[in-house]
Amino acid sequence: MKVTCLFLLLAAPILLQAQPVQTQKPPLHGKHWMAITGKPLAATAGAAIFQQGGNAVDAACAMLAATCTMWDVLSWGGETQALIYNPKTGKVIALNALGVAPTGATPAYYRSKGHAFPPEYGPLAAVTPGTPGGICHMLANYGTMSLAQVLAPAIEMAKGYPIEAQTANMIEREKNLIKTWPYSKNVFLTHPGEKREAPEAGEIFVQQDLLATLNKMVEAEREALKKKKSRKEAIMAAYDRFYKGDIAREFVRGSREQGGLITMEDLARWKPIEEEPLHVNYKGIDVYKLQEWTQGPMLLQSLNILENFDLKSMGYNSTAYIHTLYQAMNLAFADRDFYYGDPYFSKTPIKGLLSKEYAKQRAAQLNKTKNDASVAPGDPYPFEGRQNPFLPLLKERNRLFNATPAEQPGNVVPKHDVVAYHDDAAYHDRLWRGTTSVEAADAEGWVVSITPSGGWLPACIAGRTGVGMSQRAQSFVLDSVLNPFNVIAPGKRPRVTLTPSMALKDGKPFLSFAVQGGDTQDQNLLQFFLNMTEFGMTVQQATEAANINSEQLWLSLGGDSIKARLPRPGRLLLHNGTPEKTRKELEGMGYQLDFKPRTSGPINAIYFDRKHGSFWGGSSNHGEDYGIGW
Repeated sequence: MKVTCLFLLLAAPILLQAQPVQTQKPPLHGKHWMAITGKPLAATAGAAIFQQGGNAVDAACAMLAATCTMWDVLSWGGETQALIYNPKTGKVIALNALGVAPTGATPAYYRSKGHAFPPEYGPLAAVTPGTPGGICHMLANYGTMSLAQVLAPAIEMAKGYPIEAQTANMIEREKNLIKTWPYSKNVFLTHPGEKREAPEAGEIFVQQDLLATLNKMVEAEREALKKKKSRKEAIMAAYDRFYKGDIAREFVRGSREQGGLITMEDLARWKPIEEEPLHVNYKGIDVYKLQEWTQGPMLLQSLNILENFDLKSMGYNSTAYIHTLYQAMNLAFADRDFYYGDPYFSKTPIKGLLSKEYAKQRAAQLNKTKNDASVAPGDPYPFEGRQNPFLPLLKERNRLFNATPAEQPGNVVPKHDVVAYHDDAAYHDRLWRGTTSVEAADAEGWVVSITPSGGWLPACIAGRTGVGMSQRAQSFVLDSVLNPFNVIAPGKRPRVTLTPSMALKDGKPFLSFAVQGGDTQDQNLLQFFLNMTEFGMTVQQATEAANINSEQLWLSLGGDSIKARLPRPGRLLLHNGTPEKTRKELEGMGYQLDFKPRTSGPINAIYFDRKHGSFWGGSSNHGEDYGIGW
C-alpha cells in the first residue's frame, strides 16, 4: 500500500486537499471486459452476458434493460443515447434513440392548458418511447446474441427482485402523485392503505405487466426464428411488436386514457437514427459527442475555448482554474441555450459553433477578473459562411433577460436577481436530476457509452404495459425567444441533457465516459476529462475528484415558469474541502458559493491502458454506480 500511495503522489502532484490521493473506491481492472452502470445488480447483468460469450454491445443492452426494469431514474418508456466504437471499422457510431413529440403537441396546445413549458410529469410530459427501439437496433446491428439472451436478466428481475432503498424511498416520497395514475398506483404501491405504501428496501418487487411486455417481445423474436428469419430480422420482429403490434395498442390506449397525446401512427413512424457523431481534437485527443439534439457539443465548445489557456500551470481547482472553467462553460451554455435543437427540423449553426476560430473569439470575450453575469449567445454563423437570421431575436432576448426590473414582463425575473431563489431545493433537484449511465468494453475492441433516461419516478405507466412514459417533452420550449431550434412540434425531438462521451487517441479508444445529473452532466464530464489529460489523475481519482458546478444556465428540466428556469449568474457549487483562501478570492470575483461533500458526478468511465493491454474502470463515490471487470 505504501508503494502504491507513493506512486500516486508522484503521478498526481497537483491534487489539492479537497481531492485525497487515496480514492474511496478502488479502481477496477480487467483484461477481457469491463461492465459499469448505475446499480450493482445491473452491472452483474452485464457481467453475466460477458461470461456467456457476449460482446460489449450485448452486455450494454443487458445492463440498459436491467436498469430500466429497476427504475434506476429511468424506465422502458424513456430514451437511449449511445456512442459505439466499432473495432472492425475503427469508427465511432452515434445512436439517436430519442422519442419525438406526439401528434397535437404544439405550443398553442400547451398554452391552452396553462403551461409555460410542457409539464414535468404525467402523460403530457411524454415523447414516444425510444429505449426499446434503441436496444433492438444496437443488438441487431452490433451485438452477437439474441434478444431473449440479453433480456433474460431483466425478465428475471421483472418476476421479482429485491428493491434497493433509493428507489423504494423515492416511491414513498412521491406516492401522492403516483396515486393519480391508476396503473402506476397498482405497480408501485405494494402496501395500499398502510402507513408506508411503497415497498420496503429488500422487498421482492414484482412487475407482472412489464414481465408480460418483455415476454411478448421475446416471443415475437422466437416466432420469427421458427419461420427461418435471420437473427437481425427476428430482433426487429420484437421491435415491430412493441411499436406497431399489441404492445403499442395497449401503450396508446393507456396513455390516452390518462390524457396523453401519443397515437399509433406516432409509434409506427418513429425509428432510431444512426448518425455521425460530432468531435473536436483537444491536444491530440479526439473527443466524440452526440449531435446538437443533446447538450453534448457544449463540452466540445468548452474544450475549444479552454485550449486557448494554460490550464495545467493554473493548478487543479485553483482560483484561476475555477474562474476560467466557469467562464468558459458559461459561454458554451449560452450558445447551447439558444442554438441547440433537433437538426432534422432546422439547420443549426453547429459547424460554426465547433470551429476553432469561433472558440478563439469566445475565449477573447472571457472576463479574466470577475464573473460576467451578462454572458449571452454568440454569433457562430460567420464562421460557417452564413448570415445569422436570428440577430433581431437575440436582441429581443437580451432586452427581456438583461433588463431592469421596471422593464421586465410580468413573468420574467432579471437575470442578475438571484437572491429570491438562493436556497431553492426544487431548483437543485431539477439542475441535478439524475438518470443512469452504461459503460462497456471488451477485448475484441467494442466500446459502448450510453446515457439513457426518461420515465423516471414518479412515472405514469401506460396501461397494462408496465412501461413508464418518458417525461422528456419538458425540455422543449414554447417560445422561440428562448431557443428557436427547440420549440415543440409534432415529430420533433427535444434538446436533451443526455450526453455519453468517448475519446480516441491515435485512432484507438482512450476513454469512454458518462454521468447522470441533468444540466451538470457535461460540466462534470469536462472536468473528469481535464483531470486525466491535464492533471495526470488515474481514472478512479478523476471520477472522485472535487468538481465545480455552474448555475449560470437555463434549466432544461422542470419548472413551469420562466422564473423557475432562469440562469443564476455567479452561483457556484464547490467541494467542502475548498481552501478558505480560494473561497475568499472567488467571492471577491463576484461568485456566490455553495458547498457539498461530494461534487463528482456520479461519473462512470473506462480507460484503455495501451501500455499494458488492459482496462481501468472508474465509478465515482457519489452514488450507487458500480462496475465489474475481468
